Amino acid sequence: MNTSTNTETVTTPAPKPILADTPWRRFARSFFDDKIAVVGLILLLLIVTLAILAPWITPQNPYDLASVDLMDSRLEPGEQTMDGFTAWIGTDGVGRDLYSGILYGLRISLAVGVLSGVIAATLGMSIGLIASYLGGRVETIVMRIVDLQLSLPAILIALILVAALGKGVDKIIIALIVVQWAYYARTVRGTALVERSKEYVEAAKSLGLSKTRIVFRHILPNCLAPVIVVLTVQTAHAISLEATLSFLGVGLPQTEPSLGVLIANGFQYMLSGRYWISFFPGLALVLTIVSINLVGDRIRDVLNPRLEK
Repeated sequence: MNTSTNTETVTTPAPKPILADTPWRRFARSFFDDKIAVVGLILLLLIVTLAILAPWITPQNPYDLASVDLMDSRLEPGEQTMDGFTAWIGTDGVGRDLYSGILYGLRISLAVGVLSGVIAATLGMSIGLIASYLGGRVETIVMRIVDLQLSLPAILIALILVAALGKGVDKIIIALIVVQWAYYARTVRGTALVERSKEYVEAAKSLGLSKTRIVFRHILPNCLAPVIVVLTVQTAHAISLEATLSFLGVGLPQTEPSLGVLIANGFQYMLSGRYWISFFPGLALVLTIVSINLVGDRIRDVLNPRLEK
């Protein structure tokens, strides 16, 4: 008598791959633990997205003279323009739609802040690294120049430079680079002084590596964390400086879109009750600066464990 047994093969599911806990994932987890910083990041991404899409989501190009009608001057929020679209937040003194003007102005303000910050950071980091590594007379001269510049108000230096260079986006960027580079130079120099005395630098020297390679391939990566924090703060500072200079009439010309120019255009109408011409551009400027600062503060806390605790 033959007996047969049925054997069932039990298959166990393959284990899910475990993602490596990279520094970026640890940074992201720590960053998103702060709800206020998340709100700031969402707001900043929304502002940047609106600024990028401005030519496609605005009813007019406010700086195209063919699309502006003086009959639309100083319309209140919600009124209809001569072209048939609704000016949801009103128009300014020359008939430009404020919603369109703000989004176009954000494009310039963000571009000026980011470009001047990145160029100033590159210049300041290079000078700070070279000064800290060479030491001696070079470091002394560089740091005295940095101390002299940081002892003067940034707005004063910017006003002098813009007055000498003239109006224009490129002139504003040059002025802001000169204003900002010293912050990066001092930050990197202080960090590099600590790094250059560590064992990995001594090991690189013993291997016969060139000074340039040691500075930019070994010391520089360890100086980037504080630079990122300074970059976020200085970007917001650059945007506010550009708006201040344009408001004072020495920054961008009236034909260029800028939040500072929009605020200045409505200042003369404030006493007559037409608050919206300055209020909404000012609100956009405040929200932009606050969102950048919220993100920058959280980055600072995450990169410095003592502050995060």
